[in-house]
Amino acid sequence: METMARNKPNVVVEANPQSLAKRTVQLFIEESQKAISEHDNFYVAISGGHTPQYFYELLGNDEKAMQLPWNKIHLFWVDERYVPANSKWSNYKLAADTFLNKVPIPQQNIHKIPTEFSDFKEAASSYEATIRSVFRIGEKGVPQFDLIVLGMGADGHTGSLFPNSYAQFDTEDLACVVYVLGTELARITLTHPVLCAAKHIAVLVSGKEKAQILKTVLTSEPDEVRYPIHFLWPILDRITWLVDSDAAKLI
Repeated sequence: METMARNKPNVVVEANPQSLAKRTVQLFIEESQKAISEHDNFYVAISGGHTPQYFYELLGNDEKAMQLPWNKIHLFWVDERYVPANSKWSNYKLAADTFLNKVPIPQQNIHKIPTEFSDFKEAASSYEATIRSVFRIGEKGVPQFDLIVLGMGADGHTGSLFPNSYAQFDTEDLACVVYVLGTELARITLTHPVLCAAKHIAVLVSGKEKAQILKTVLTSEPDEVRYPIHFLWPILDRITWLVDSDAAKLI
């Protein structure tokens, strides 16, 4: 494992996706133990996509992870496609198939983004209400997750905060609807104020197809419109970039 520091970004380079997954499980365990010792609960939000899949599969089979006090772990999602929970495109289904059916987490601690509403905005409002209830925060409060696990797209998006979308600039809501141009598939995502309030964020990046965007994002001047992940630049000291060697080959 190699750690690189360049103008504050903390980049941890692992040899391959498998070792990247192992390092992420280690981080998950460390952060959960720390949070539970501090305030008796661990609040974590995860993402979907191909890169974290290895992490989820390992999480469901790791002996130390299985021994965590899962009754004190509250699991949320960063974003979700507006599809049924059993759809192959569902971020919830990815987690359910890889680790949720293996770890002893109580059902009431699984806070998935609802996709059964006919109205997208009602679904986003329902998810926001769940967040406020679990975190016990008022109408103007912002939750502070102990850990948020993100990925990054080839266009510099993270969560479902895409370039040139209104969701990038929503600072009033905790969760909002994202209408993706060119598709009828809407999404719901946590907004960037929620992401920026987290105690720790892990950004997982793997594959040679992500090498150029990783270099661009880490070395260019922040441009939140073009690269939404740059919204995280004010909190770089709380972000760990976990990348494999293919993604890191240009940095």
